[in-house]
Amino acid sequence: MLQKHKQMDYKNTKAATTTITYDRSKIEEPTGNLYEAITILAKRAQQINGDLKNELIEKLEEFATYTDSLDEVFENKEQIEVSKFYEKLPKPTALAIQEWLEGKIYYRNPEESQE
Repeated sequence: MLQKHKQMDYKNTKAATTTITYDRSKIEEPTGNLYEAITILAKRAQQINGDLKNELIEKLEEFATYTDSLDEVFENKEQIEVSKFYEKLPKPTALAIQEWLEGKIYYRNPEESQE
């Protein structure tokens, strides 16, 4: 189970923005089990994805213009720039892997804790 995480600065990360190959032994090393490590990484990537989505929605709402007409579509240059910035960020999986390799993810196995 992953602990509630504090907001990370996803904009200043060393995570890869393209597909790269990772050393399997480094991924599996903290848990000793590759599948357990991948499960933890998947959960963390979901958390990061949610954080980024909420952050993007908040920023886009700053530029929102509400009108009575559904036919009107406004293209806001600032909204487009914000969206492009978020598109260029590393993917949540890459961010999770980088945090994992840097030892920044706290995890615990509830089955081991009950012993």
